[in-house]
Amino acid sequence: MKKFFTSKSVVCASAILFFSVNSVVVKAQTSAEAAKMNAFVSGLMKKMTIDEKIGQLNLVTGGMAITGSVTNSGIGDGVKNGSIGGIFGLYGTAEVRKMQEAAVKGSRLHIPLIFGLDVIHGHRTIFPIPLGMSATWDLDLIKQSARIAAKEATAEGLNWVFSPMVDIARDARWGRISEGSGEDPYLGGRIATAMVRGYQGTSLKNADAVMACVKHFALYGGAEAGREYNTVDMSRLAMYNYYLPPYKTALDAGAGSIMSSFNVVDGVPSTVNKWLLTDLLRKQWGFKGFVVSDYTSLNEVVNHGLGDLQTVSARAINAGLDMDMVGEGYLKTLKTSLQQKKVSIADIDRACRLVLEAKYKLGLFDNPYKSLNAEREKTEIMTDANRAAARIVAEHSFVLLKNDAQVLPLKKTGGSIALVGPLADNKRDMLGTWVIGGEWEKSVSVMEGIKRVVGDNVKINYAKGSNITDDTTFIKRLNFGPGMVSLDKESPADMIEDAVDAAKKSDVIVAVVGESQSMSGESSSRSDIGVPESQQKMLKELAKLGKPMVLVLFNGRPLTLQWENDNATAILDVWAPGTEAGNAIANVLFGNYNPSGKLTTTFPRSVGQIPIYYNHLNTGRPYTDGPTKFKSNYLDIDNSPLYPFGHGLSYTTFQYSNLKLSKTNLKSNETLTATVNVSNTGKYAGEETIQLYIGDPEASISRPVKELKDFKKISLKAGESKEVSFSITPDKLKFFNSDLKYDWEPGKFIIEVGTNSNVTQKVAVKWLK
Repeated sequence: MKKFFTSKSVVCASAILFFSVNSVVVKAQTSAEAAKMNAFVSGLMKKMTIDEKIGQLNLVTGGMAITGSVTNSGIGDGVKNGSIGGIFGLYGTAEVRKMQEAAVKGSRLHIPLIFGLDVIHGHRTIFPIPLGMSATWDLDLIKQSARIAAKEATAEGLNWVFSPMVDIARDARWGRISEGSGEDPYLGGRIATAMVRGYQGTSLKNADAVMACVKHFALYGGAEAGREYNTVDMSRLAMYNYYLPPYKTALDAGAGSIMSSFNVVDGVPSTVNKWLLTDLLRKQWGFKGFVVSDYTSLNEVVNHGLGDLQTVSARAINAGLDMDMVGEGYLKTLKTSLQQKKVSIADIDRACRLVLEAKYKLGLFDNPYKSLNAEREKTEIMTDANRAAARIVAEHSFVLLKNDAQVLPLKKTGGSIALVGPLADNKRDMLGTWVIGGEWEKSVSVMEGIKRVVGDNVKINYAKGSNITDDTTFIKRLNFGPGMVSLDKESPADMIEDAVDAAKKSDVIVAVVGESQSMSGESSSRSDIGVPESQQKMLKELAKLGKPMVLVLFNGRPLTLQWENDNATAILDVWAPGTEAGNAIANVLFGNYNPSGKLTTTFPRSVGQIPIYYNHLNTGRPYTDGPTKFKSNYLDIDNSPLYPFGHGLSYTTFQYSNLKLSKTNLKSNETLTATVNVSNTGKYAGEETIQLYIGDPEASISRPVKELKDFKKISLKAGESKEVSFSITPDKLKFFNSDLKYDWEPGKFIIEVGTNSNVTQKVAVKWLK
């Protein structure tokens, strides 16, 4: 008899059978758990009054995290009478236990509260701002940061975090660009997935798991003029191809909740937009979690001109908004609207069910106090291990923008350094924006970090050199919290003179400059995104000395750095690095770690170029070289960015060679393999992020000049080479066409592999269906 199966095929068949059976078992368990949850929630809801159901839709603030002009009162009574479903801005085991006990022991049906907070880039141990973390291009490190944040947050009683923010942003004037992952939807989606999985862990029922809340749905990063809370207006094609994908990817990763945005979508505020919250989110995407408004965004629909509070609240519940944050529009109006038949009991039941299901998924009905452990609060927050992790992430986030004459890394012994700038001996501004639980007093300053690395082996000559800004009106606007920015007692002229004197006595200047904590983040838009004038004056005087000048740049957004690029010897962008800022910066400056960060946003030459982004459409008259008239260009500046998307230098050098494709003519569902050789041609071991881009020049609609489709980060020793391969299937060619159909079209494609979006090797292929 002919032998049909080899031992290898039997093993493969067994493996297929195992995974098939295992998949069936997992689906059966999931289905059984869903049925159990449905039965529990249905049984509970049968006991609930209309007032109690509406109460579950009411999210109030505990007062620790206020981001608007409205706060809540009477919280204790509200918890006991069942008119509050959750609290945000309250943390600490003692405080949370007090409120949870009031709900579980004091309310009629003993329904637990959900406790949320803006945990954005760490809870107590603060990691780099999200824009900085995205520059690591390291998904494992990003996931680890979220896992640590979840452990610390739950150790203080939290079980819900308003993160990740996945809004695509192309306008650096918008302050909240600091809270996202940049301008690319593919990379943004990959990072969102890592964050969601880090927060939620292996099971939401675990004591150290928090439910993620994806925000801000939708298109919030497209605010006109880069002005916070402003209007958004874009085509459906732009929505589907660029702005919506990261939300979908984050939800596909399992995020349990999503937050509506402040802006309009197609003229309708997101918070009351039925197309957005029901047709797209639930019907097209199949989202099963709940939707919460942003801080009083429901009340603000009145300002958009859609009616009074009762009218917009009715419209919101009908549209698919489940929970109202702070504004109490639901609490005060829904019962009346139900009596007037302006809303249905079915919509109230839907919203109530989804909020209760979230609490069930978190295991709060089994154990409302699952995370409340005073011992964990003492032993799992700001640990040495957590701080070490924050330092490592920070080191990996730094982007070396420029390094002439290999001035970096600095020598650890001998010589002298002028350490100058308002951020050099500064703890408050190390953490960056959105650090509700952060303690800036425990952060490490740049001065402290440098002294820990070099000790007495290098002479440090320090001078503050300038204020963050000398503009008193600007300072008033920056001080939304006490003492965030202040003027030094010394005059600006004398401060600059001190810095010059320190520099004259030194071999190299290290100027620590840029934005303070409150210059970026929510409600922190800037029309001028350069280094503040007070600091520029100092830098210009230092530059006259002709000594090597290294800029350590703090920023929550891309800055306009033309003068700095032309005059500084080196520029290290450190964003806002977090708790371990000084230690991480010193390690990179002195070569203990070789920087490997890459930009995830384009840096313009001038604010006049904004919006500027790498994945733009072509024009019928593109400017390349030669005469400029009647081309798409500026008269007074080059079209190109100062630093392109994906840019980032190293202390070593990497050479790309011999880009090869497995074939150049493909058909249907074949797989294309692109391979490139990458060599470390410098003196240091280093890490390099190899980026894959694809262009689609023959399509039914105008397509971007290129799009990021994959990336790989590798480590190479000095002199070492590696062959790096990417697998490309038709899935990477898909886009939404003019009919909003997601598909790929046959034709010519340009495969690009390189070190950034502007420096690549290219090969064309023909791919037919």
